[in-house]
Amino acid sequence: MTTERVGSVERTGPPLRGGERETLRAFLDHHRATLAMKCEGLTDEELRRRASPPSTLTLLGLVRHMAEVERAWFRRVINAEDVPLVWSDEGDYQAAYDARGATREEAFAVWRAEVAHARRIEAAAPSLDVTGHQARWGEDVSLRLVMLHLIHEYARHNGHADFLREAIDGTVGA
Repeated sequence: MTTERVGSVERTGPPLRGGERETLRAFLDHHRATLAMKCEGLTDEELRRRASPPSTLTLLGLVRHMAEVERAWFRRVINAEDVPLVWSDEGDYQAAYDARGATREEAFAVWRAEVAHARRIEAAAPSLDVTGHQARWGEDVSLRLVMLHLIHEYARHNGHADFLREAIDGTVGA
C-alpha cells in the first residue's frame, strides 16, 4: 500500500491482495481522503466558488452532500437510526449542495462526524451480509452494497472535485 500526504490529509492506497472487507474499507477511505485533499488549503470563499454558470456546484457543497450520504446509508439504512438529514427538514438531499454561508469548519465537522459513525457501524457489523432497509427503494440492502455505493458516490463526486479545484487555483491530480 502507498501513502501520500497533502497538507494535513493522509491518503493510503488500497491493499493489492486484501480480503473483500479490507479492500472495500480501504477504497472507501481512499476516496474519503481524496475529497478532503481536493479541499485542502482553500479558504471558505474558494470552497464556496461555483463550478461554472449555471451550475451551483461547489467543493463545500460536495463535502456537505457526502456527509448526508454517509449519514443516510450507514446510520439510517444499515443502523436503522431515526435521524433527520443535516441540512434539510424536508428530506431533500439536494439542500446540502447549497453552501451559501456555509463554512469549512461546519461542513467538515459534520462530514468527519458522519464518517466516524459510518466506520463504527461498519466495524461492528459481523459481516458484509448484514442488511438494512432502504425506504426510498422499498428494499433491504446489504452492507456490501452500501459500501460499494459509497465508493461509487465518492468516485463520481471526486471527478467533479477535480474540475472544481482546477478552476479555483489550477491544482490537478491527487
